[in-house]
Amino acid sequence: MKTLTTTQELAAFCKTAAAHPYVTVDTEFLRERTYFSKLCLIQLAVPGDGEDSAVLVDPLMDGMALDPLYDLFRNEDVVKVFHAARQDLEIFYIDAGVFPRPLFDTQVAAMVCGFGEQVGYETLVRKIVRQPLDKTSRFTDWSRRPLTEAQKTYALADVTHLRKIYEYLAAELQKSGRARWVAEELEILLTPATYDIKPQDAWRRIKTRSNSPRFLAVVRELAAFREAYAQKNDVPRNRVFKDDALVELASTKPKNHADLGQSRLLLREARKGEIAEGILEAVARGVSCAPENLPALDRSRDKMQVNPALADLLRVLLKAKTEASGVAAKLIAPSADLDAIAAGLRDVPALSGWRREVFGADALRLCEGRIALAATGQAVAIVEI
Repeated sequence: MKTLTTTQELAAFCKTAAAHPYVTVDTEFLRERTYFSKLCLIQLAVPGDGEDSAVLVDPLMDGMALDPLYDLFRNEDVVKVFHAARQDLEIFYIDAGVFPRPLFDTQVAAMVCGFGEQVGYETLVRKIVRQPLDKTSRFTDWSRRPLTEAQKTYALADVTHLRKIYEYLAAELQKSGRARWVAEELEILLTPATYDIKPQDAWRRIKTRSNSPRFLAVVRELAAFREAYAQKNDVPRNRVFKDDALVELASTKPKNHADLGQSRLLLREARKGEIAEGILEAVARGVSCAPENLPALDRSRDKMQVNPALADLLRVLLKAKTEASGVAAKLIAPSADLDAIAAGLRDVPALSGWRREVFGADALRLCEGRIALAATGQAVAIVEI
């Protein structure tokens, strides 16, 4: 197996790949000790079974530049095929601000083609390629050099089997006319906002028991400081301080270093220096926040008057549509969407795009009393009223 260690070698392979209809792509990275993923290896394959049709790219080599790969990503004549692409795309977007277009994600395509929810690569290899997959090297340290033969074999398999998986799924989508559905789903992966983490919005991920606006203001400021510090120093946010410590600090509202010393959950390193100062300043900002700038959780759906009988009928309809279409139920409409529809809300994903074709249009007709549901043996039938 070939490992590319220079920009010139990468450029030569990418030039070859540009003549093919698609290229399969995967990465190996580490993120346990950093905020941003550390790219350690890139795997690429083009159609064919020759030795040169699949390669490893070592981005850790001195002088290795990924510009040829990014040029290939911008080439819209070549489909870029990934499996579960989100983390891979984040790496490339953060590094170069580039997205691979056109994109094909086999995990998304498999859900549309009836393989269930968030189907794993190993499952697709087994069901489509009908080959076993050795996963023993999955959790190895990809930053260490030299790579072992076992690591290389494992890594390359992630793009060589992907060729047959892509060809099979693309053909299925062509037959079913559902390629547009996949394209709609992938748009969110090709949107910068998906990867731009703004410190001022980090508080929304924190689970709290109190909804007090003043308490949430302190949570917001602490979460923003932690996110900005973690990004600046490229360390995991939990290495700064963990969520439970953040909530504790928002509750106790320390005013000085002595107060910080009373914290039960704060890491020792966070009780001094830049982190300690940042915590005290963040708490002070939250405590003194003007009333008009206090945050509030979105509770609009908490006040929904859900019609439980209608919600149950929508679940029956969804099950019928899932069985008929072969598309995973959670991909069409999660439970929260069904309750929202039963409460009269109409601005939900299940009622737009391809989901409207599969489920949403009939869901609205059911809500309006224009159709009914009837049991016909083991199936559920739609009855026009």
